[in-house]
Amino acid sequence: MAKALAQIPTVSVKDLPKELFDQLDSYIQTLEDKKGSLIHVLHRAQHLFGYLPKEVMLFVARRLDIPAANVFGVVSFYSFFTTNPVGEHVVSVCMGTACFVRGADKILDEFKSKLGITTGETTPDMLFTLKDVRCVGACGLAPIVLVGDKVYGRVKLDEVDGIINAYVVKNFGKEQ
Repeated sequence: MAKALAQIPTVSVKDLPKELFDQLDSYIQTLEDKKGSLIHVLHRAQHLFGYLPKEVMLFVARRLDIPAANVFGVVSFYSFFTTNPVGEHVVSVCMGTACFVRGADKILDEFKSKLGITTGETTPDMLFTLKDVRCVGACGLAPIVLVGDKVYGRVKLDEVDGIINAYVVKNFGKEQ
């Protein structure tokens, strides 16, 4: 069984690009209500860095002049935020009631098997991260798989290979 998000250690990275910190700082400087903008700043930080390692969360806390515990609390509460690197393609399998009763658990198991990872993990090549998510609000298309912003509806087990291969092919020839 996968560890709960709160039990997964936060990644610490010593050499994050200074340019990204500068961009984040510039964004923060444009805000009128810095303390009331924590979630907006965290969204921007995650967009810039791809995830929220300890150093980024501490930077945000210092720049907003709020306790680091507040930042860590918000990051750990909202499932959108991640403290670990994610793959280029995030595969999310909806596990809401409509999707579940239409076999989403089997679809998720097939992705786990094909990618060789479990929920919350990233493939060693950093190409895919697998997530299970609650209702995505398109129950008529159940079961649903999202890859990034692309929605796959009424997914069948035999379509999982094709979904994965579409993104492997897109990355074929790119420098790793």
